[in-house]
Amino acid sequence: DMESVFDDLIRFQKKRLLNCAQRIVPGIIEDDLLQPNDFSDLELHPHFRYEEGVLEGLLTARMAYLSLSKSS
Repeated sequence: DMESVFDDLIRFQKKRLLNCAQRIVPGIIEDDLLQPNDFSDLELHPHFRYEEGVLEGLLTARMAYLSLSKSS
């Protein structure tokens, strides 16, 4: 179903984001990504910010889908 597709895409993008962050800041963990502004190297890195934006877009699309599917 569509919800599991979104879940898979989000899980994959979270891994991509973490891998990207670890190339920029070695040793960073997933929990650190909740506050990336604590890491100045991430704060201004365009590739990290792009990957973060893709994740936010997927999360937003999932919420919209769930909202529409529940209301119909």
